[in-house]
Amino acid sequence: MVRAGQSSEEAALGYQHSDDERQREVAGGLDAMVRAQRAKSHKDHKARVTEP
Repeated sequence: MVRAGQSSEEAALGYQHSDDERQREVAGGLDAMVRAQRAKSHKDHKARVTEP
């Protein structure tokens, strides 16, 4: 709120609106990041387990 220069919580809340499409977009991006990290971790773990 302070960084955005809002004088009250009510003023700040006016800028924090979102719609269902944007929520799906954000959730999809987070899901992709988590899946990529899990795949990388699984690949790294598998490589360590199979190394001589």
